[in-house]
Amino acid sequence: MMLQQEYSLAKKAQTELATEKFRLYESEVEKRLQSKKARERKYAEYEQSLLEKAHFVSLNGTLHHYYDSNPTASPDAPTVILIHGWDCWWMWWHKVIGFLAQKNIRAIAYDLKGHGWSDEDARNDYSLQSLSKDLHALVEHLGLKRYHIAAFSLGPFIVLDYAVKNESEIQSLTFFNFGYFPNNPTMSKMIPKVIPFLFDKVVRKLTWWPALYAYARITLARNPATKEDILVGMNSLRFCSSNAIKQTAEQLAKIEVTENLPKQVAALNVPMLFVAGKGDQVVSWKNTKKLFEFAKRGRLEIIKKCGHLITLELPEKTAELIAEQMIQSQ
Repeated sequence: MMLQQEYSLAKKAQTELATEKFRLYESEVEKRLQSKKARERKYAEYEQSLLEKAHFVSLNGTLHHYYDSNPTASPDAPTVILIHGWDCWWMWWHKVIGFLAQKNIRAIAYDLKGHGWSDEDARNDYSLQSLSKDLHALVEHLGLKRYHIAAFSLGPFIVLDYAVKNESEIQSLTFFNFGYFPNNPTMSKMIPKVIPFLFDKVVRKLTWWPALYAYARITLARNPATKEDILVGMNSLRFCSSNAIKQTAEQLAKIEVTENLPKQVAALNVPMLFVAGKGDQVVSWKNTKKLFEFAKRGRLEIIKKCGHLITLELPEKTAELIAEQMIQSQ
């Protein structure tokens, strides 16, 4: 009882720190709770349950949001940190978290600075090294000693930078939709110009959800999605900082960054699971396989009917793969 009271007081203090983006979303959920549409009200009730587990903490000077599925868990409880991708936010994991909870796994998903409900960096630094330092600060804040990490798309870039410096703490790594990135001087110059323009000036402008759904099915996903899934994607675009989009694209396009990926993977003795979608048009499963071959303790899983958005396309399968990796690494 005392522990629960202490948690309630701490939670109240946390939500008082909430960012403006969180407050905006909270007010929108409150409006949807009054909707005449039963489906919209029901989903708003679910969103409200997620809002109740929101936490805020300053990491290296920037206020960050993180979701903790079981903040009162014992220190030795199986715990996984979930890291979202480029131009995404923590909600890309929300269904996965539910399935992990059924397996008694504590899941912690946070918004990178400039994404989701986390504030923008006042210093305008979205380098991989800076994002890696934020992850380290979050781990220290949570008091974690041994834990697992799962990440997709941009997330593994951050994790690898972090893992080579903190390997002894990490029990396992699971990477989704990530692999070797073939690069050259022309691509290195073109990607930072084309990709931010496409997402920041074109895709972000789509405000009618069926249009974004059509775009996602053609380019990113190989499985049907619900309207609510598409709204998760639209909100990730809405809440993502333009500076974050631009700088992370620049980071991923650097030849020294892409050429360093195999070296980072080869340097680690942590169990790694690489998961690829056979229908992923962003990161080819062949490039995932190519990077996997550098791992000392690696496993490769190729999902036949899956695109680049596995956490929303196949959330139960995603949770199963994370759980299996956690068990096998013990």
